[in-house]
Amino acid sequence: MGNVFVKKPKITEVDKAIVALKTQRRKLALFQQQLEKVIEAEKEAARQLVQQKKRDRALIALKKKKSQEELLKQVDTWQLNVEQQLADIELASKQKAVFESLKTGNAALKSIQSEINIDDVQKLMDDTAEAKAYQDEINAALGEQLSAEDEEAVMAEFENLEAELSLDSLPDAPVTAVRPGEKTNAPVDTEAPAEDVDDVIELPDVPVKAPKRPEAPEKTKVLEEPLPA
Repeated sequence: MGNVFVKKPKITEVDKAIVALKTQRRKLALFQQQLEKVIEAEKEAARQLVQQKKRDRALIALKKKKSQEELLKQVDTWQLNVEQQLADIELASKQKAVFESLKTGNAALKSIQSEINIDDVQKLMDDTAEAKAYQDEINAALGEQLSAEDEEAVMAEFENLEAELSLDSLPDAPVTAVRPGEKTNAPVDTEAPAEDVDDVIELPDVPVKAPKRPEAPEKTKVLEEPLPA
């Protein structure tokens, strides 16, 4: 296998500035830790000198402590400035990336739009509208489109079918079977009023036996007398 050469990314001035700021931030953090230790040591020394009744040396220790505290405040300000500059560089880098993306997108959009002629678009829309109108005329000529009266008739027939299906879906009325020899209890309110009794027409009883057919009368024989010669 041949040697594979990996192209190293190009280091820009922005990259160098970011590395320098991060290095300085790390050094400032270490310096802060040293100052905090010195401050704590001077504070402890002053406490011990006060216990030993060494007033002058205790004051000197406290002055050193105060000086270190002021320096620590200055270092905190420096570190804050470094952090702010790093944030500004990161924000500017993102803004630049967004700008480059928008610039590339705008160039691509213009390139696409340059391939489209507005007159061709308008002509295409007009041709589409004409083709649709022509197809509508063909459909109307072939009878594919119904008139307003036909539409109303179709809707009426549809409503009738819905009504019929609704009636068919209703349950049937219950039917009670009456056994032979049993009498059905007539409802109380089926009795005719007294004033309507006289109007009831009496019908003859239904004959049970078949009527007898009347016998045909016997035919009498007629003797024909001989005619005179």
